[in-house]
Amino acid sequence: MLSIQTNVDSLTAQQNLQVNSAFQSKTINQLTSGYRINSSADDAAGLSVANKYRNETAELTQGVANANDGLAQLQIIDGGLSNISQMLDRLKTLATQSATTTFTGDRSTLNNEYQSLLTEINRQAQNIKLDSSGSLATDMKVYIGGGNSTNATNSNAMVSVDLSTSKVDSEALGISTSSVLGGGVEFASATNARLDNPASVFSASQSFTVNYINGNGVASSATVSYTGSASKTGAQVVSDLNASFTSQGIGITAQIGSDGMLQFVGSGAFTVTTTGTANAAVDNTGHSTMTLVNSGIYNTQGARAFAGYATGGGTAPTDTVQFTDGSGNSVNFTFNTTTASSESTAINNLNTTFEQAGVNIRALDVNGTLSFQSSGTFTAVETASTAAAGGGTGDTGFGASAQATGAYAAPAITSSASATGNALAAIDAITAAVGKLGLVQGKIGAGMNMMNYAMNLAQSQITNFSSAESQIRDANVAEAAANLTKAQVLQQASIAAMAQANAEPQSVLALLKNL
Repeated sequence: MLSIQTNVDSLTAQQNLQVNSAFQSKTINQLTSGYRINSSADDAAGLSVANKYRNETAELTQGVANANDGLAQLQIIDGGLSNISQMLDRLKTLATQSATTTFTGDRSTLNNEYQSLLTEINRQAQNIKLDSSGSLATDMKVYIGGGNSTNATNSNAMVSVDLSTSKVDSEALGISTSSVLGGGVEFASATNARLDNPASVFSASQSFTVNYINGNGVASSATVSYTGSASKTGAQVVSDLNASFTSQGIGITAQIGSDGMLQFVGSGAFTVTTTGTANAAVDNTGHSTMTLVNSGIYNTQGARAFAGYATGGGTAPTDTVQFTDGSGNSVNFTFNTTTASSESTAINNLNTTFEQAGVNIRALDVNGTLSFQSSGTFTAVETASTAAAGGGTGDTGFGASAQATGAYAAPAITSSASATGNALAAIDAITAAVGKLGLVQGKIGAGMNMMNYAMNLAQSQITNFSSAESQIRDANVAEAAANLTKAQVLQQASIAAMAQANAEPQSVLALLKNL
């Protein structure tokens, strides 16, 4: 129908022009952005899925960064552990050198280097934060991501490296109190049964009396024991004794020596005595020990040595002893009615003197006898003495000759320490330390491998998630280019058709000319 009021053809051409213009705009948007989906209207369902993939990729990308940080930290720790391992090798060399009785050099020189290495081990353990207060001596958890979101356990996707029991300072390795100085005596069992022999069975129960200086400097005594059985092994004996030491807060450790015999080691002065029943360790000290037995200072009952000489107008005797520790630090102590009026007074005054002078020796009572102990070798030499005079009556602590003459002559003071005991104990401690360090290195190595495995998986997931997102979100450039050409042609055709449609009413004028 030919109409002037309503040009239907023009309206159709306008509609198609609008559609083709929108199609062209959308195609240009895809080509210029590179995305097929530029708004929710483009593909609401596809956009939701693509956003999920993009979110997973963001999590995994940071997870890979976390793993790289964790791996770098483990590599730093591994380097420090390697250094400590080399220092343990040097400690073993020094201990082995000192452990032979044919060594003619100065063991103090060996021990100076030995102690310096212990200090350096502590410094490096602190540097890699695996000392007693180290921040990395904990359960390291590195979040990677990429787990199954429907499973709470898997969704954490953590890599855990538990270093809470992996301290590597000298104390944690069990070598902080070791030395290679001359001194230290090993335990021998009454039957010479080796504790490291699987065939050895310790059927008899055994108790040990421990006399030691506690953390407050007070002489203390305690009893530790193990219960024998038909299947009790040497390792179980040591475990039972250490449990007994720990439960009582005694800083002494039982261990099996290189000769298979029982040893006790500690950071302070102590003695251990026992009745020595069958298949049990006999008395020994584990440290250098000197004891004044029936010397006129104190007898085996701990009787006062000087008080009796002050009666009857007499003059009490005095005795001066020079004490020298393994480091060459010396101090003189004079026993008299003031400094040694009782055994406890003498012990307190002696230990105060030692501490003030920096001498590594301690005094304590051992079964009623005044005893001196040190973690290394030491000497005690009488330098001066005076006899009682002027009617003194004597004291039961001296014996018959002293009472008869009123004179005092202290016998020689001897040491029960051997030349190689400390070094042999150090060798055992270092061997155990190498094993402990190896466990830590194993954890670090396993942790590094786990980090690498987790990163490999995360990288694979990043690739796959990105690919899946690309399939949904990215524009197909070839298709979009073809669509742009199509849109341009349609738009031009729409404009031309609309021009023709707009010219249709002009034909009405031709009809009206003949009227």
